[in-house]
Amino acid sequence: MWLKYGVNEDGILICIEDINRGKTLLKCPYCQGSLLAKKGKVKEHHFAHHGETCRPVANREFATLPLYDNFNVQLSGKDLAQLKLLWQEYGAKNYPISSYLVTPGLLKAGMLRKNVYLTPREYEFSDLGKIPVGALELTRFNDVQSPLLLKKLLKLELAFKHAEYKNAPGLAYRFTDLKLYRAQLKRILSCTLYFLEIETNIGTLYKIGVTQRPVVKRVAEVKIELLAHYSSAAIKVLGTWKHRGNIELYFKHRYRDFNHPIGSLTEYYKFNAEDTEIVLRDLQQMQPKILSLDEIDILEENTSLIQVAV
Repeated sequence: MWLKYGVNEDGILICIEDINRGKTLLKCPYCQGSLLAKKGKVKEHHFAHHGETCRPVANREFATLPLYDNFNVQLSGKDLAQLKLLWQEYGAKNYPISSYLVTPGLLKAGMLRKNVYLTPREYEFSDLGKIPVGALELTRFNDVQSPLLLKKLLKLELAFKHAEYKNAPGLAYRFTDLKLYRAQLKRILSCTLYFLEIETNIGTLYKIGVTQRPVVKRVAEVKIELLAHYSSAAIKVLGTWKHRGNIELYFKHRYRDFNHPIGSLTEYYKFNAEDTEIVLRDLQQMQPKILSLDEIDILEENTSLIQVAV
């Protein structure tokens, strides 16, 4: 968990991806301390305090989107290793899992479930359990993640209202948590997911990505990027999905074995013909996103909550 947003002089939250690396004029949303934009090639891009790090950021106590950029479902290293082994030996082959192979941590986290049609009742992977190993289809991933996103939003809203009612010392932190979470939700909801097929002079590539602008403008930029590496690049848009910014990072996780970096460009993939059909079917099975009232409210930046807090 890294701090991904800073506050500008107008009080607007700015994402780390929208500014250059190095010193910034942005402030920490919790303590108003000065921030540095850390945008290297090893760790995730994030903000760091120019001076001493405040407690919420140091302790990773701020709100982040469930199953967005971390797919280990908060498993311990031991349980995650066991889950991956069970998938390799049993889940991927649709074999039942004997109870003696199941750890309490995997059961408590909901990674496995009993198959009631087997005698004795043995275990199988749940939808949630398939996410750390990248085995859950994209449409099912949406089914799992969407209610978690809204459940956490409700939890943060209730925590803020309770702190406000009690005039609790932590009211400012609760309000900042809620603002940060809404900003993250707005960012993924306002993005369109796109999938491109690119014919270069030496072969076919594919690209996944998201944009808040018309896809045609992003495609023009992609072509310029690629012509620095290839003598030709013909791009075809294979699909676009509005309000599906939540899918990009899970797609990268699910199809990481096919990733084909081009210099510093990391969103490119190489698939054979059969794999391409599988990936397209995975994407095309996603139904159009139907926004909830809460999501519409966030996209429209309803300020009623902020006005009440102020």
